[in-house]
Amino acid sequence: MKDPASQIRCDNDLKLYERLLAHPEVSRVREEIEQQEENRKGPGVRRHLLSTSVRLSRSMSGALHQMADRCQERLGIENRLELYVYSAPQFNAACFKPEDGRVYIMFSSSLLEAFSEQELLFVMGHELGHHVYRHHDIPIGYILRGKTRPPASLALDLFAWSRYAEVSADRAGAYCAEDLPSVARALFKLASGLRDDRIVQFDLDEFLRQVDDMLALGEQPGQGAPMQDWFLTHPFSPLRVKALTVFDRSVLMRSGGIDKHDLEDQVQTVMGLMEPDYLKGKTDATRAMRNLFVAGAIAVADADDGISDKEQKALEEFLEDGLALEKLDPERLRELLPKRIDAVREKASLSQRMQVVRDLCLVAGVEQPVAQTENRLLNDIARDLELPGDFVTQCLEASPELD
Repeated sequence: MKDPASQIRCDNDLKLYERLLAHPEVSRVREEIEQQEENRKGPGVRRHLLSTSVRLSRSMSGALHQMADRCQERLGIENRLELYVYSAPQFNAACFKPEDGRVYIMFSSSLLEAFSEQELLFVMGHELGHHVYRHHDIPIGYILRGKTRPPASLALDLFAWSRYAEVSADRAGAYCAEDLPSVARALFKLASGLRDDRIVQFDLDEFLRQVDDMLALGEQPGQGAPMQDWFLTHPFSPLRVKALTVFDRSVLMRSGGIDKHDLEDQVQTVMGLMEPDYLKGKTDATRAMRNLFVAGAIAVADADDGISDKEQKALEEFLEDGLALEKLDPERLRELLPKRIDAVREKASLSQRMQVVRDLCLVAGVEQPVAQTENRLLNDIARDLELPGDFVTQCLEASPELD
């Protein structure tokens, strides 16, 4: 396969990546970061890694370097790699933006100790996938936690792109490992934190059945899962495995497999479980969510001296079907909030309720700092929807990064 890395990249990743690079706000932030880097006088990434972790030379870890060689060959990477390990009980790995022609990968000590060779091949290929696809070109965390919050439509595009970027990186890792059970087991370990199979034995079919149950119940993933899996930038772990099983059955991995078009259609269906479009949905749950969003967004935006131009624009971006905002009565909608909250609490899943509040936070967050009156109302809505106590804070202060 010619230029396999480009061919296995997820289509939605590339489409959103190109759209985001062309966005004026993304361009502005990138220029600002480049200027800061040019003016920086202190040590860079390599100096930081050398002082805070252990560099793994080929003589210290020949097996790990052989894995790196394989990944470089499979993905067509010519940059020099440097591998580092740092002490941490959590499973983690990261690939840093290239510096001086070098690419740096850092692993936690617990991950290197608990993962098999094939599992490590997946992790390393995944991290190098972010490098190959230049995902670091879009400084998502910098944009979303900056002093000036992005428009709601841009924020939603950033969240969606980041999830599809993870799909591309997962494919790069799976392409390097060429062993679906090991790939799935690696994702299971990352999701569960388990390293010993004496108590819990990994079962791929059972892991995937979580997704089938979600589809059968009409639910979203995320209930009972770590909030960052659902809310920030990474797809829910069983969805990642489901997307990889489809990838493993494609022509990109085996002769006679399903074609790329079918692959992308099936993956988009799987990823659609993350965020069904409740603003256009026709179920009882989505209608209740939409009604609450309209009332909540108007009430929150109006809570601090009326609806500003920025908040008006954010609302219009969400409500593209031409809802006449000027005809809505904020006081009346605020009176309707308790009834609409009750309807959503009764009909919507936990993750669906989280989605509505997240979108309300996006509207409130277009102006910084968020006014205390708006913050209080958001927390009241979240509390009445039985969401975690710190959910609004995490939404307003989220600092997502690719890893």
